[in-house]
This record gives sequence, C-alpha cells and structure tokens, in this order.
Amino acid sequence: MSRRPTSLGELGERSILADVLAPRYRDVAGFGDDCALLGVPAGGGELVATTDSCPTPLVAQLGDTDPYHAGWLLVTINLSDLAAAGASPLGLVVNYTLPPDTSVADFERLLDGVDDCAAEHHTSVVGGDLRDGPRTQLSATAVGQCAPGCRVRRRGASVGDRLLLVGSPGYLWAEALVAGGRITLPANDADLLAERARRPKAQLVAGRLLAEGGFARAAMDVSDGLFASVRTLCEVNGVGARLTEDVRLDPVPAEVCRQAGVRPFDLAATWGDWCLLVAVGEADVATARAKLTAEGCAAQIVGRLVDAGSGITLVTGGRTVPWQGVAQERFSPRSWHGGDLAGWFAAMLPATAR
Repeated sequence: MSRRPTSLGELGERSILADVLAPRYRDVAGFGDDCALLGVPAGGGELVATTDSCPTPLVAQLGDTDPYHAGWLLVTINLSDLAAAGASPLGLVVNYTLPPDTSVADFERLLDGVDDCAAEHHTSVVGGDLRDGPRTQLSATAVGQCAPGCRVRRRGASVGDRLLLVGSPGYLWAEALVAGGRITLPANDADLLAERARRPKAQLVAGRLLAEGGFARAAMDVSDGLFASVRTLCEVNGVGARLTEDVRLDPVPAEVCRQAGVRPFDLAATWGDWCLLVAVGEADVATARAKLTAEGCAAQIVGRLVDAGSGITLVTGGRTVPWQGVAQERFSPRSWHGGDLAGWFAAMLPATAR
C-alpha cells in the first residue's frame, strides 16, 4: 500500500487542486477558472473576482529592486485573470504585509506602481489592508463584470479549435538574457525592452473583444508558461493539442533570440508577459484576428486542438514530436521563488545551455 503524501510539497500544485480542493469545491460556480463567479446583478452581466499574490519580480533578480515594479506587477497579475474571463475591472482591494523597517519612500514607490498600473487599465484601488510582518507579502483581489452572457471559462473548447496566443510574448526573459551581458542592443531598443519587461499589461481589451464578439470558446491567462496553459485547457476539455514552433516575436525580443541562439518559440513559451491563450473556432479565426488587429491587440495562431488520444505535440523541424514543455508549478521544484535564475534558463531556454 502506497504512503499517502503528508505535505503540500509532496503533492505539488496540480495534485493539490485535483485531490484536495476539487472534492470540496468542484460544485462551486467558476471553480477551476481564472475567475470566481460572484453572481448576476439585476442589470445582467456576471460579477467575477480573482485574487493573487505577487512573487518577487524577475527584474529584481536582475538587479532592479525598485518597489514600483512589484506594485505594477501585483495589479497586472490580477487584471490578467479578469481579461481571461472577458471582464471589465470594477476595482481592486489590496493587502500589504511589510516589515516595520520598510522606508516610507519604498512604500510610496510601491503605491505608485499599483496606482499607475490600475490607472493604465482604467480602474483603481477601492480598499485594502496594511499590516506589519517579518517579510514583504503583497496580494490583491480584483472584481470585474462581464457583458450579459459573455463570461469566458476554461471549459468550452473542442477538437478543431485554433489556439490564439494574444499579446506580445518574450519581453521579460529577453530582458533577462540581456542582463546576462551577452547581448548588444541599440539604446532605444534596450530602453523599450526594459520598459516592456517591467510594465507588462493585462490583455483586457482583447479579452473583452473576444468574449463579447462570441469568438472565445475557452481561455486562460498564460501565467505559468505556455505548456502549462495548453495542458490545462486540454485536460479540462478532454482534447489534445498540436503546437507549432513557428511563433513570431516583436523585433526587439526576436533580435535577442538571434544573438543568444535561442528559438523564438522557447522565449514565447516562458511565463511573465501576461498573454492570453484562447480557443477560437476555425471559422472565426480570421474575423477575430482582424478585429484584434484593428484594436492594436497582437494575436497569432500557435496551434490547434486535436483528439485526446493524440496528446500534446509540437511540430518542429518538419516533425511532430511529443511536447513536454516546462511549466511553473507551485509546491514543486518547478515553482518560481525568485531565485535559481540559471536553472530556469537551462530548463526553459535549452539553447542557452548548449
């Protein structure tokens, strides 16, 4: 008889969700989605909510410890979940646990990052909690509202749907490669890369457009890496997926890939740029992409859903091979705790290890 795991570290995040949380909460509306369903007000349109904590920003590991970036990231993380549901933000409730020796200047920089990011996404902080503790802990809850009948869930995709990657991937880890000192960029390009890495934006406009246009059959934000998102959508919908390595990056991260000898796909498959992964019906793809382009929202087809028996595969070098990508998984050795940067490079960007 096998021994029952006794710690969360032995289980890992996926097993915690499946074996501990799902038996308790699987009947709760919205369980397993990016956002919880709060209810439907008299005027129609579901109210949704999400809550997330903010890890140590990767840029802090690269030497930029300005608290502003943590504040900005805290808001982006939460609003990205609203984007996956197709919701518009109504407000944020924030929770700050800070050591007593935190300087007033650092606290104000943190607040600046929170407020600036909220304003960038046309929302604001409406309340919160402040307390002291031995180390900094930041979390927030975002509340949003979907248009009537337009809430998008992770469930709803089917075989034949195309997978759209919405947003511009690769900026955060391209900045990490530049920080390694092997990349030379013109000053303007370096500034652009730094700005995009430190101030990622939630895809709220794209999420609403896809939801309200009836294009999004299922969606989630790419917070743990592309492989983790694809795997989750496949498991929830009982399908497989065939991905292509032919992924395009914006010119600056593409140039970083060229100099570093990294495939653009390897950079696009990482986490930290807060893109959306959206299943769209084949007949709707062209229209959806045209509407996204008209709104200035980047989107590209990265694969399609296939029967479950085909598993998750990647078309690379003219061959279709099983894809075992790297996923961030909490309560496991693959959890990002703000350290082991070299290990993440080796795992997520294999070309750097050759």
